[in-house]
Amino acid sequence: MSAAEEAPQTPDETAAIPAEAAVRELRFAYVAGVTPGKWIRRWEERMPDVPLHSFMSDDGTQLSVLRDGSADLSFVRLPVEREGLNVIPLYEEQPVVVAPKGHEISVFEEVALADLDAESFLDVAELGGPEAALQVVASGAGLAILPMSVARHLNVKDTVARKLTGAPTTQIALAWLNEAGRATTREAAADAADRPTDEVIEEFIGIVRGRTAQSSRQPSAKVEPPKKEPKPDRRGTGVKKPKVAQRYAPNPDKGRGKGSRKKGKR
Repeated sequence: MSAAEEAPQTPDETAAIPAEAAVRELRFAYVAGVTPGKWIRRWEERMPDVPLHSFMSDDGTQLSVLRDGSADLSFVRLPVEREGLNVIPLYEEQPVVVAPKGHEISVFEEVALADLDAESFLDVAELGGPEAALQVVASGAGLAILPMSVARHLNVKDTVARKLTGAPTTQIALAWLNEAGRATTREAAADAADRPTDEVIEEFIGIVRGRTAQSSRQPSAKVEPPKKEPKPDRRGTGVKKPKVAQRYAPNPDKGRGKGSRKKGKR
């Protein structure tokens, strides 16, 4: 049978192909305020054979990028609907109050929420998100409460931000589809073979959580390094000379010098 006439692989034979061979890239999304640079650098050091691609999403698409297959993982801002997801909380964000430039809060380093009872606060979600809300703040229509990282990222002109105490904090988490979530989106995926293996996803999770490259929980650390060849014997192959039997009994006084024999009663 020629090569062109070979029978196609059976499902069992296809399953025998290592899953790692199908992995081409790992993709993740992140909301404004998340700075993934350090995780990307560590990934490139540890997993140079698996390209890593990232893109920013807004709060309205932070989960849909997982379900439509655009991303394998997503850095989200809690709370989120957790059905069909694995979610690992990572860290809390410092809230700030943002006011128009020249507002009296600018003379303080931080402000208590209780001291702003007389102020008018904008609903960030109703205005279409943080960027649109900050434009309204700059116009003098009210104040807004945002995570500090978001306010710094957008850095809208004619606004001032100060730390806010007494306000609820927000939290960043890492989310990805669990088995139930993958089952509902498998048919919508363009090519299921392009999905990364669980080991690749676990490697990225470990990097985000601060595990070192030598951690026993990192899949990459479980790969045994190649065994080194034994060092050559440099002692040579010459035959050792046999020891010569001592012909005479050792002299106890030899080497002691004159008068070294102890005197005493016999």
